Amino acid sequence: MQYQWLKRGPEAAQVIVIFRGWAIGAEAFAHLRTIADILYISDYGDLEADLPKLHRYEKRILVAWSFGVASYCHWQLGRVDIFDRKIALNGSMRPIDRLSGIPPLVMQRTIDTLSIDSFQVFLARCYGKKQPHYPIDVSTRKAELLAVQTRDYTGVAQNWDKVWISRHDKIFPFANMLRAWHTPIKVLDGPHVPFAAWTSWDEVIA
Repeated sequence: MQYQWLKRGPEAAQVIVIFRGWAIGAEAFAHLRTIADILYISDYGDLEADLPKLHRYEKRILVAWSFGVASYCHWQLGRVDIFDRKIALNGSMRPIDRLSGIPPLVMQRTIDTLSIDSFQVFLARCYGKKQPHYPIDVSTRKAELLAVQTRDYTGVAQNWDKVWISRHDKIFPFANMLRAWHTPIKVLDGPHVPFAAWTSWDEVIA
């Protein structure tokens, strides 16, 4: 697991910590405005790393997206919970599941066929339209998928303040997301990458 400050200043009273989705960079939400600092979490090949100290902030907000939802939940086990508000986007606490996540056969096929070309197809499915060519390190990203696939999510749970799901999500099936969540949900009329629906982080987290 890796972290990177996307926005950091000496006077911000709030921090947004983003557990991203698999293999999609911060450009997906770079247009969203905020006065908060932003800490960006990526690479779920392992979940051993600690976050930097965030105690100086008056409010700490978690936004977990896609595989970031389950990865955050697993990471949080055994750690002190510092977050004041938690938002889940288009993900599940059981990420590989026939009824409440990505169907296991689909996940296995994604792993088995992963290549530069297949990733471009994946991106188009995520955004709901063809995207500019985006290179990836296939071996590293495949190892990350295998780690997510083999992790034990038994007993993993969190309380969420808001859950967003997208009606046209082609990664986490919409019907599965309806079954996955007991927390009241907000439905977006969009794809797996939902951020075009908003102009600021306040709209996401409020």
